[in-house]
Amino acid sequence: MQFARINDVTMHYQVIGAPADRPVIVFINSLGTDFRIWRDVVVRLAGDFAIILYDKRGHGLSDVGQLPASIEDHATDLAGLLDLLSVKDAVICGLSVGGLIAQSLYQRRPDLVRALILSDTAPKIGTAESWNARIAAVEKDGIGSIVDTIMERWFTPAFRRPENTAYAGYCNMLTRQPVEGYIAACEAIRDADFTEAAKRIAVPTICVVGDQDGSTPPDLVFATAKLIPGARYEVIPDCAHIPCVEQPEALTAIIRAFLTSISPGESSP
Repeated sequence: MQFARINDVTMHYQVIGAPADRPVIVFINSLGTDFRIWRDVVVRLAGDFAIILYDKRGHGLSDVGQLPASIEDHATDLAGLLDLLSVKDAVICGLSVGGLIAQSLYQRRPDLVRALILSDTAPKIGTAESWNARIAAVEKDGIGSIVDTIMERWFTPAFRRPENTAYAGYCNMLTRQPVEGYIAACEAIRDADFTEAAKRIAVPTICVVGDQDGSTPPDLVFATAKLIPGARYEVIPDCAHIPCVEQPEALTAIIRAFLTSISPGESSP
């Protein structure tokens, strides 16, 4: 395991190397998960691309850090990690809140971003009322009290079959996140709005969504793609909010096709 001290937060990360001429892909995980959600995509890309994974603050094996923590704080953490690793011009792939962090990173440090893969995300996710209700439920009864509701948004009914042991594992992943880190991330999402910033994104971008996503539905992700100049849009069938778990082959194919279409010197759509 690899750890680094970034902005007074101990960050858990992993680097998978590749030949020096290959692009670097950075994966940012969703709310209530850690970077293990990307495994089935990473094993299909390893060797062809350099890969960086990390647990954002308040998740996985990373520190919770000082609270509150905004999306901008999360982006600063990622920038610090990439600076430490001497990485620039990376492809940033963010899922859900990870997509918000990716947008903020581009806004703050465009030198670090070659292209954006925005999976099941938007410039603004949910409403203050919905996030405050979730925060109140977790503060009162813990993350376990919202598992069933969240899983209905994360995964399709086919994945949520009782005999699917992976489903039970992802329930465990959610409930074992630090409560304070989960609440802080909910607050950060609630307060984030990159709608105007999205209109100024000037790197190749693709917006991807599962056709049954219950957290960031296809209409919302399509609207996001329309905001971003030249952005592409892809829908993954038979999939909800976490394509890297439910349809990793399809997501990997989209990532490969997108990156193949970007010439080495391309910096705008």
